[in-house]
Amino acid sequence: MENSKINKSESVLQLLNDTAGDIRSMIQDVISSDEQKIDRITSCFTKLPLIKRGTIILAQGQVCRHFYFIETGCVRSYYITKEGLEKTRLIMFERSPLTVLSSIISQKPTIEYLETLEDTILYSISQVDFFLLRKEIPEWDEFYQKILEDAFLFQNSKIEELVTLSAKERYEKLQKEKPHYIQRVTNKVLATYLDISQETLSRLKSK
Repeated sequence: MENSKINKSESVLQLLNDTAGDIRSMIQDVISSDEQKIDRITSCFTKLPLIKRGTIILAQGQVCRHFYFIETGCVRSYYITKEGLEKTRLIMFERSPLTVLSSIISQKPTIEYLETLEDTILYSISQVDFFLLRKEIPEWDEFYQKILEDAFLFQNSKIEELVTLSAKERYEKLQKEKPHYIQRVTNKVLATYLDISQETLSRLKSK
């Protein structure tokens, strides 16, 4: 990538998916800074051992104390309604940033779960170090602000789709824009992401 500085027209996730590599290359993809600052940022990250599929990284009632990048694998964020139904809020793949923003910012218990959908390798930074870097390195603070913007736009878009699009239209939109979701995520989880029944999803996939 010739220019790794964040562009307003590109999401953090788009930038991270442009190239492959370790935590250093992920950081260099989303901020433009000197080697000393990059060294400082990467030194705060720890590469975690392989996390098996189906592992709950964060559970309802816990406080989110880490921010992650996904090296390999897939993780979802979901919550459980009062009726006991799972609702998947987002699904993240390789080279994506991952956390529960409301909890890591407020340091209050979350209602969400983070669960690995595949065997996954994560890079982790503590909440304390993450926010300390914001004060030390302006480029890291810019990255954080971009994450907040992306999160707002994503959630707003998802709400609009639920209100304005039919189940068929939501599935077709996902199939066109994010086919890897359909290829890698089970029908059970995908149905909770699209807010439709598994039976409806099966019918749509068979057409």
